Amino acid sequence: MNLPIIDTHCDILSYLAKIPNAAPDKSSDIACALPLLKKGNVKMQVCAIYTDVAAGSMESATRQAEKYRMLLRDYAKDVSQVDKGFLESMDLDSKIGLIAAVENAAGLADEKAPIAAAFDQLENLIKLTSKIVYISLTHHTENRFGGGNYTEGIGLKDDGKKILDYISGRNIAIDLSHTSDLLAEGILKHIDTNKLHIPVIASHSNMRSIWKHKRNLTDEFAQEVIRRKGIIGINFLRAFLDDKNPETIIDHILHGIEIGGEDCLCFGADFFYTKDFPDKKRHPFYFPLVEDASKYPSFLDELSDLLPPSQLEKLAYKNCQRFFKTFL
Repeated sequence: MNLPIIDTHCDILSYLAKIPNAAPDKSSDIACALPLLKKGNVKMQVCAIYTDVAAGSMESATRQAEKYRMLLRDYAKDVSQVDKGFLESMDLDSKIGLIAAVENAAGLADEKAPIAAAFDQLENLIKLTSKIVYISLTHHTENRFGGGNYTEGIGLKDDGKKILDYISGRNIAIDLSHTSDLLAEGILKHIDTNKLHIPVIASHSNMRSIWKHKRNLTDEFAQEVIRRKGIIGINFLRAFLDDKNPETIIDHILHGIEIGGEDCLCFGADFFYTKDFPDKKRHPFYFPLVEDASKYPSFLDELSDLLPPSQLEKLAYKNCQRFFKTFL
């Protein structure tokens, strides 16, 4: 089944910025290389600017934004910047539409920078990329903005509140995919208490009811994203699906629909450079069913026995198309 695909998270930019001799068309290096995206009929790909909580995080983010510009310039025959026009007619376009996001607000301000530097850096990243569609305040660990997935008892900090206040009304979503539960709760409370205008998403997260992992969403938080008409991108990483059973990815999707997410579920595959990853227990990172971006058509075929065509279309692209149209 060759439906157009919108994917809400990949890490091609950190690969391009960090790996010697990296190239966006090296299918042997990264599962979201351009030839694989083309083969999978991916029409829109969100490219994350990912940084660690470490000295040099702001410089790393800027370098990745520059790689994004390079990608649009040097591979113009293959890719283009997503705008509303592209999104509305993407099935007629031969190119892959790209758009940028921030994964971990450490890329906006390291632990020692004044908070005003975060605002300046966000404007700098927007200038370099044309658009930032979402921001996650944290990654796995704690930073100045709040607690990440693998932290306990750390919620939304004052600097996190200031980032939320700054992006309100800017058509930039906040991403819950790497928050601690306490941070997710704090984000939602701050948005509601202060009547902020911020879309809420989970760009690459699965269902904790199906696989108990801190990276996955509780039903409560998934339903908050659904209630707010956001999107939830199903993550393809084995660690967040099930250690052994590749079919569990289908259970995550069916559960998401069961709790009311038919109009919100999408794909957030989370493809990144894995070759030098030190923890060998994580290998292989992806099941063969969804091991790279070329697998979307065959995976949709697998799902076609369980979901009607209208739901498959929503999952593949229509939910994202609906969501992104509202603020492009």
